[in-house]
Amino acid sequence: MKNIFKNTKLILGLLFLAVSLSLTSCNRSDDEADDLPQEELSDVLLRVTDAAGGAPVVYDYQVNSTTNPNVKLINGHTYNVEVIFKNGDEDATQEIIDAKDAHFLVYNFPNSDITLTRTDDFTRGDGNRVGLKTKWVVNTAVKNASASSQLVLTLFHEPVTVSEASAVSGNGVIYGTHTGGETDAQANYNIIN
Repeated sequence: MKNIFKNTKLILGLLFLAVSLSLTSCNRSDDEADDLPQEELSDVLLRVTDAAGGAPVVYDYQVNSTTNPNVKLINGHTYNVEVIFKNGDEDATQEIIDAKDAHFLVYNFPNSDITLTRTDDFTRGDGNRVGLKTKWVVNTAVKNASASSQLVLTLFHEPVTVSEASAVSGNGVIYGTHTGGETDAQANYNIIN
C-alpha cells in the first residue's frame, strides 16, 4: 500500500509538471509578457488630415472584420495620418509608445503610388520610428482601376531588426521591413479616389 501511495504521488507530481510546462509554452515570450496582446485590440483607426486644410477623417477598421473601410485620397494631395489602436473604448496607443522598442508598423500599398514618411516625434532605441504618425504624398491613389487598391497595415511585436526603408512590391510599395517578431495586429483599408 505504501508503494501505491508513493507512485500516485510521483504520477501526480509529473502530471502537475507537464501541465505547468504546457501552460507556460503558450506564452509569446518566455522572458517577458506581451504589453499589448492582440486579443485585446478591437479597432485600428486611421486619422487622416489633408495638409491643405479641412477636418480630420477617421477610418475605423474593426479587428477580424470582413469589411474594410474606404479611405478616400485625392491624387496630388498630402495627408498627415495618425494610427490609433483601441481596446473597446480605451485608447491602447500609449502602450505602444511606452514599449516603442518592441513595436514597428509596416505599411503595404498594393496598386497605389504613395510616398510615405514617418513623422513620429520619438524614435526606437535603434533610431527608427515606429510609424504611428506619417505623412503621405499621394501620387496616384489607384494605379489600375481594374484592381483593388489597399493599405495593409501590420503592427509587429518584438521584431529582431527593423528598417524604415521602402521596397517596390508588385504594383505598389511597402514601407518598412523587419525580421522576426510576431503580428500584434493587421488592418486592411480600401484606397479610393
